[in-house]
Formats: sequence, C-alpha cells, structure tokens
Amino acid sequence: QVQLVESGGGLVQAGDSLRLSCAVSGRTFSTAGMAWLRQVPGKERDFVAATSWSGSRTTSAESVKGRFTIFRDTAKNTVLLQMNSLQPEDTAVYYCALDQNAFLRLGERTDDYSYWGQGTQVTVSS
Repeated sequence: QVQLVESGGGLVQAGDSLRLSCAVSGRTFSTAGMAWLRQVPGKERDFVAATSWSGSRTTSAESVKGRFTIFRDTAKNTVLLQMNSLQPEDTAVYYCALDQNAFLRLGERTDDYSYWGQGTQVTVSS
C-alpha cells in the first residue's frame, strides 16, 4: 500500500516562497507519475504540476509557470514543490498524488491519480 505524507505548508505573505514536500512510502513502480493539485473550499481540485517518476519530465499549470517548480528527490523518495512569488490566489489546500501506471502520461485530472496525501494548507496574505 502506498502512502503519501505532505508537509511544508503555512502562512506567508505575498511574494514569499514555500517548499512543499511529499514523502512516499510503500511499493512504487518506475512507471508511476506524481503530481500536486490544490483545492479551495467550494471548488474543484485543480492541477498544479506533475512529474514522471524519474523526474526527467515535468509539466505545470499556466497559472504557476515560472513561479512553481516540481522535482523529485530520489534519494529521499520525495516529490517537492518549490513555490516562489506566492500570491493570495495561491491560497489552497495542496495535495500530493500518485498514479502507479502513468507510463508516459503526466496527468492533470484528479481521476488520473489513485493515491492521495492528506493535504497541507497554504495561505498567502496580501
């Protein structure tokens, strides 16, 4: 059974940076893909960024391009999200997700992922 545990959220001011971390445990496959998605109350969960298991391929939402970077720390079996120039509209609960059978796909939909972390709150004040 795969488990994902996020950390690193918090309250920051506009323009600040945060780094979210997602620790992965359990059996995972080299075909897996991982992603970060975020959700605000009353809205659907939105795609933020995704990476292949090796970290060689990544993609991100237009709204965060140039500000957020997803990358893998293979030694620690984690996936990280470096968030720079944070804005109030980035306020959300951020979820880490894993798809064991991603192969070449970097999914952007919640349905693409079968394993989820518990979420970590990011609040950006203006």
